Amino acid sequence: MPRFKMPESPPGFGEGVAHRPRPRYRHHGGAWKVAYADFVTALMALFIVLWMMNTTRAVKESVSGYFHDPRGYTRKLGAGPANAGEGLVVHKSNVSEIQRQIEQALSQVPEFEKMRRNIKFSVTGEGLRIDLLENEQGLFFVTGGAEPTEAGSHLLASLAAEIGRMPNSVVIEGHTDARPFRHTGPSAGYSNWELSADRANAARRLLHQYGLRPQQVVEVRGFADERLMIPDKPEDPRNRRISLVVKFTGESLN
Repeated sequence: MPRFKMPESPPGFGEGVAHRPRPRYRHHGGAWKVAYADFVTALMALFIVLWMMNTTRAVKESVSGYFHDPRGYTRKLGAGPANAGEGLVVHKSNVSEIQRQIEQALSQVPEFEKMRRNIKFSVTGEGLRIDLLENEQGLFFVTGGAEPTEAGSHLLASLAAEIGRMPNSVVIEGHTDARPFRHTGPSAGYSNWELSADRANAARRLLHQYGLRPQQVVEVRGFADERLMIPDKPEDPRNRRISLVVKFTGESLN
């Protein structure tokens, strides 16, 4: 049986042809990922430093206190979720700091500049007192009525957001000037007694709507013109006011 043979290659076949070596695949390391993570971390730290340089004194002290003693500082502040009554506690030793914090929050209200002179803070034996003094045109409430103005609603909403984070109980008071309301006396018709109580209750409803807890308000008081802000000027419109008293911790809710 004949044998088949492959034909021989012609002379010179394959000479001068370069043979490519098989490619070798290299496994790249993750060093670049580490460098990128370090860069992002440094950038974030820079942003935090820039933010801290422009924050209030209260925020700086809070951050500093937390990094010095995280557990102890958290317990001292009673940190917790919003509207849970686990925020800063108002007591006699820190009432000035709480006042600054509330003033800072109120400064964000659009109408704050025109209301600044009509907002008075004072510290009494009962707690931190915030008086919202009316003007002749009716700044916080419409003149002769218990309906809050738009500016008054915005201010009360801002107060509710701040005070609602505190565990302290709150008292709301309504006051009027000495002018007889629509020429009526205390024995007949709608008088300053009803007006002062109705304004205090209207403020209470707004405060509850925007952050105060149901049990946080412990008293609503209507004083008519019995406790004038300016006794020597009984008909001065600044005697018409709403007062919020954030009571000290000795009289706060548990």
